[in-house]
Amino acid sequence: MSALDWSREGLIWPHREASHFVAAGAARWHVQRMGSGPPLLLLHGTGASVHSWRGLMPLLAQRHDVIACDLPRHAFTAGHDAFAMSLPAMAREVAGLLAALEVRPAAIIGHSAGAAIALQLALDHGFQGPIVGLSAALRPFPGAMAQIFPAIAKTLFVNPLVPRIFTGSIDLVGGAERFLWRSTHSRIDRAGLACYARLLKHPGHAGGALAMMANWDLPALRLRMGEVRNPVLLLHGAKDPAIPPDWARDAAGWLPDARLELLPALGHLAHEEAPEQATAHIAAFLAGHG
Repeated sequence: MSALDWSREGLIWPHREASHFVAAGAARWHVQRMGSGPPLLLLHGTGASVHSWRGLMPLLAQRHDVIACDLPRHAFTAGHDAFAMSLPAMAREVAGLLAALEVRPAAIIGHSAGAAIALQLALDHGFQGPIVGLSAALRPFPGAMAQIFPAIAKTLFVNPLVPRIFTGSIDLVGGAERFLWRSTHSRIDRAGLACYARLLKHPGHAGGALAMMANWDLPALRLRMGEVRNPVLLLHGAKDPAIPPDWARDAAGWLPDARLELLPALGHLAHEEAPEQATAHIAAFLAGHG
C-alpha cells in the first residue's frame, strides 16, 4: 500500500517548510529538521507521524538541531517492506537514515513505541547518549497476552482488506477525536486532530501500523534491558490508559539508569497536550547529562 500524498494530504502538515525527503537504500524517508546545536532525534509511536512533534519540536529547536522522521510505512515515508517492521529491523532502518544524514544524535526522544526503538539503537547500534521515553511502550503484555496480541495482529496483517475496513470504520466509532480520546485520554489541538484524521483514514498508513504491531517483540527487548547503560528519563502521562503508569514503573526498574517522572492529568499524548511542560522536564534531564 502507498504512502500518503505529500502534494495532497501533506498540505495540512505542521511545519511543512521544515520537511524534506531523504533516500536511504530503497526507502524514501519524510524528515523534518529545524534549529541548531547538538542534534536530537525524535521517534514517534505506532500509527503517528512527525506531526506529533508539532508543539515540542520548535521548543527543542531553540537549543538543538532537531530531526524527526516518519517511521517505515508510516505517513509519508515509503519504500520499506514488511520485513523492516520488527523492532531490531526498524532500529536498523533508522540507523541507516542517520548514516545517510551523517548525523550522530546527542540524545534520542521516543514516544510510545519510539522509545523502544531508541533502546534498540543503544543495544544494537552503539548509541550511548541520553534517552527520553514519552509514555514509553516498553513493558510486554502480561501473561498469555504477550503471545496472543502479536498473533492476532499477524492474522489481521496478512488480510489485505483489514486496513481498509479499519479506516472505513473510524466514522462509525465517532470519528478521529472520539477514537483518540478513548484510546489515549488526551485532548489535543485541532491541527493535531486533523492530521490524525488523515492518518486513521488512510489504508497504507493503517497497514504500516498493523505491520509494526504484528512484528513487535517486546519480550525480547525486556530480556536485554539490563544491558542498557544509557541514562533514561521515562516521562509519563499519569492518566495514560494505553500504558498505565504502573507499567512505566516496571520498565524503570528494569533499566539500570532510569527514572520515572509523571505528568499529572495528562494522557498518552502528554507531549502533544502540554509541550511546554514536557520540554521543561526534557531540558532539565539533558542539562544534567551533558
